[in-house]
This record gives sequence, structure tokens and C-alpha cells, in this order.
Amino acid sequence: MPTGLLDGVRQRLAESGAEPTPARVAQALREQGRVLGDAEILGAADQLRSELVGSGPLEPLLADPAVTDVLVSAPDRVWVDRGRGLEPTSVRFADAAAVRRLAQRLAAVAGRRLDDARPWVDARLPDGTRLHAVLPPVAVGCTCLSLRVVRPRAFTLGELVEAGTVPPGGDRVLRALVEARLSFLISGGTGSGKTTLLSALLGLVGPGERIVLAEDSAELRPDHPHVVRLESRPANQEGAGLVTLEDLVRQALRMRPDRLVVGEVRGIEVLDLLAALNTGHEGGCGTVHANAAAGVPARLEALGTAAGLDRAALHSQLAAALSVVIHLVRDASGRRRIAEVHVLERDPSGLVRTVPALRWGARGFVSERGWERLRGLLRSAGALRDEREAGAESAVYGEDDEVRGRGSRG
Repeated sequence: MPTGLLDGVRQRLAESGAEPTPARVAQALREQGRVLGDAEILGAADQLRSELVGSGPLEPLLADPAVTDVLVSAPDRVWVDRGRGLEPTSVRFADAAAVRRLAQRLAAVAGRRLDDARPWVDARLPDGTRLHAVLPPVAVGCTCLSLRVVRPRAFTLGELVEAGTVPPGGDRVLRALVEARLSFLISGGTGSGKTTLLSALLGLVGPGERIVLAEDSAELRPDHPHVVRLESRPANQEGAGLVTLEDLVRQALRMRPDRLVVGEVRGIEVLDLLAALNTGHEGGCGTVHANAAAGVPARLEALGTAAGLDRAALHSQLAAALSVVIHLVRDASGRRRIAEVHVLERDPSGLVRTVPALRWGARGFVSERGWERLRGLLRSAGALRDEREAGAESAVYGEDDEVRGRGSRG
């Protein structure tokens, strides 16, 4: 069917707000003076329904339970991530204009504006899917569309062990960390699985505790009976109505949280979070972008400095507020896994640094020099006792044990 004819039908249906049923498509065609056969009308209806309802050609990809990300960089370049790295798909758009229309329609569904005056959008769709889109000419050649799927059910730690994100037996150590109410951050790069792991760990929190989440985009889905979720909000077109993550953290502190959670620490809210963790709010946690666990203090220092806190004060707050950093990576095969667990300590100059306590091993976590400190923190909180202590410690191997284990398999 000619593109101009479809554009006319598309415009009429958009103005009326009607669903592109075959009968309505036939009516719109008749209004343009065209009479087509049943097969052509059904084809046009299918094509328009794909554009105007749901996620269009991307709908089958988003419905795949294994897909975490769908990326469109050109009409004939659509990629997905199923946990093994990016894979090309056979999905195709008719042209660059079709990609732009889909991006703008999804933005409208999210209540956001996307046009030449505001050529990018970062929003959450009603089903929780994270939307990001950039229009040309900022995106060279074609609209770039990124969709991150948020599954309605959180993974369990057992499922993360099976998937290889957590090493064998590592779930026992992580359970002890949550039970001990140690404050921790999960670090890693984009798409490394930080939110997935944090949701799983929050599911281990006792059912009698109240979890308050503060997020820029509501992505955490902990399996827990008492969760309060707060989400930031951008300003409207008049510049009013802005609600920042800093605002949410402050409000969360007034909501009697047993566990205060910041979905991603990325700005001046770091000051309120550290202050909260220093004033009796044990077990707080969140995520942060960092290349390695050792880089987390520097990352937080940069955020604190931007917020007006001097270096010495930030490190003093950090030393008293945070106990553990869990770092995630994506290996060469695209698999997400916990690479290392660090504890925090002060160096002779008074600055905070991280000390490796555990690292990834094929048989389980391998102990590093900071393991004794981490074990002491868990014991002092009563999280390592009797059979639980034996279970958690049996999941940690020494360097020699791990080397012998690899040799025996070779």
C-alpha cells in the first residue's frame, strides 16, 4: 500500500483516537476515495495496529521473558539482550519515520514530550519498562530507542546462583549480610545486574520490617510484604512540579523506614543517605555506578564534593555509614556475576578505602585479606551463629583451596 495513503489513514485514526480495526481502516480509506480488497485492508490494519497499539514491531521481543533490553539504532538494526550480550534480531521497521513515530507515541504514553524542541526522553512506561529515546539530528541518521524491561517478579537468590550471578554457596554469605543489617552498596556498570541483585537481597529482609524505596525510575521489585515505593518526577513544561531524588530521601526518613533504599546514588542525595545511615538507619543500601569496588569511595567523594561537602567530612560520614561494597561485572560472554565483595576501612590519612574480602571463584567465594573483617562484622551482629555460621563459612574458600579445586577438575 502506498506510503502516502497509509499516512492519511494514520492521521485520521490518530485524530479520532480510534483503534485501527479493519472496519475503521476501510472507512478511513473510503474517506480518501480509495476502495481496496479485503486482503489489502487487513494488511493495512495489521500494520497500523502494530504502530498505534503496544510497542509495535518490538512487542514480541518485549514479551520474551529472557529479554532484558531492546535497542533500536536504525530501522533494520534492532538488538536484544537475553543475558548473554547483545544479539541482532530479524525485526525491521518500514523506515526511520516509523521508528520516530513509535518513540514519540511511547513517550506520550509515559506523559512526556518528545519532539524537535525536546529531542530526548527518559521515562517509565505504565508497565514499568524503562524508555529512553533520542531524535535526529541529535541521534545521527535515525531515532535511537532503548527499552529496558522490568520484570514483575524479582529473582530469588537461588535463581541467581543457578544463573551464575552469585557463585555456588555465595547466597549463604549474602543472607548473613542482610540479616546482620550491614549497610551496603552494589556497584557496577550499566546493565551489570545491580537492580536485579538488590531486589533479590531485599526479598530476604524480615517480613516485620518496613522497606522504603527512593528511585529516579521505579525498577526495584522486591518480593516483600511491606514495601513503600517513591519515584522522582521531572518538571512540567512550565518548569514546575520537580521532585528530586534528594527530596525523596528526605521524605523517606520521615516514613519510619526499617530499611532505607536508594535505587541509584547519582547526585547530591548522597549527603542525605550518608546522614541517614549515620543516625540509626541500619541496613540501608542502594546502587552506584563504578568501574570497580575500589573506585566507590572516589565516586561518592565526587558526588559529595559536587553537593558542597568537603573531602574530609565526606570520608568521615562514609566511614561510619557504609560497611560493604558488592561489585558486579559482565564477563566476556555477557554473563552478569559478582566479581568481588569489599569492606571499608580508613587509611592512615583518615580517608576511606575499600579492602577486598571476597572474590569470584568457580567453587564459591574466595577469601581475601578483608574476609576476617567482614566475618567479624557478621559475627558481631549475630548473623553468624551455630549452623548458619558453618554454612556461610563453608561457602568461602581460601586461595590454596580454590587453586586445588581448579586443578582437580582439570
